[in-house]
Amino acid sequence: MTRAAPKHDPRREPLDLSAVTPIAIGERKNLVTRGDFGTLVDPHGSIADLIASFPSILAGDELRAAIEAVARARRAGRPVWAAMGGHVVKVAQGPALIDLLDRGIVTGFAMNGATAIHDLELALIGETSENVEVNIADGSFGMAAETADLFRVAASRSADGIGLGQALGEAIEERQLPHRSLSMLAAAARAGAPCTVHVGFGTDVVHMHPGVLDAALGEASALDFRILCAHATDLGGGCWWNIGSAVILPEVFLKAVNVARNLGHKLEGITAINFDMLKHYRTSVNVLSRPVGRGIAITGHHELLVPLFRAGVLLAMEEGS
Repeated sequence: MTRAAPKHDPRREPLDLSAVTPIAIGERKNLVTRGDFGTLVDPHGSIADLIASFPSILAGDELRAAIEAVARARRAGRPVWAAMGGHVVKVAQGPALIDLLDRGIVTGFAMNGATAIHDLELALIGETSENVEVNIADGSFGMAAETADLFRVAASRSADGIGLGQALGEAIEERQLPHRSLSMLAAAARAGAPCTVHVGFGTDVVHMHPGVLDAALGEASALDFRILCAHATDLGGGCWWNIGSAVILPEVFLKAVNVARNLGHKLEGITAINFDMLKHYRTSVNVLSRPVGRGIAITGHHELLVPLFRAGVLLAMEEGS
């Protein structure tokens, strides 16, 4: 059986470009102009010089917008929450966030379970982030008794109506742990500021210990969700700064905002700021898009962005005072 010859299709022939109409380059619409360029900052200049030197393009503009959003919110007496994944603590950014809390710029902390664990371990021994690859080989990974003991104690206080974050912070303070100055949990307890811990059962190393993964832990974390919902009712005009949590805290934030709106709070003018090393689906939609008026995303390393952002916010607060 012979096949029929294929029909001639002119689209398969090289296109004749002689009829294409060029335009003058001056008639073209462009996205970048020389006016958007930054400046070359003097290496002995100030932080203000450095931030001003960034180009008015992409993250240069977004960083300045995030700085101004936080400063504007605090000048107006509106809240600024920092919501953190565990990596923020592991790259030594707790002190920067404690400083912002102590200065009254950050008004509350939200953490997932891993963040609270790393923060607590720093307070205990001044170290954290165990070598998982080595320790999992013999089953000792995550088996630090002292960490689990403090979680048991803190969770038991849910019977008194105290959430997990407050209970952990107060336990660190009451026991005068040697490195408590590094702890955001303890800093919030000292300041009387809200600090909520949102646990996903089975996700944290302390859940492998007997007597931790039980009803008390669930009640303590449930209390913290309800505490966050109460604060969310007053989040209009404020900022939610998500740092490095890709799943749990974006989901918690979305639900807390929804609860507040369901109860009649409009929550207009929230600015959400997301710092992370990669762009993720949940932060893109559940932090930066669905629940807020303005979303600002800046991609990069926490150990570089957080100190820069802190300095920029402090400068903006001084300039606006």
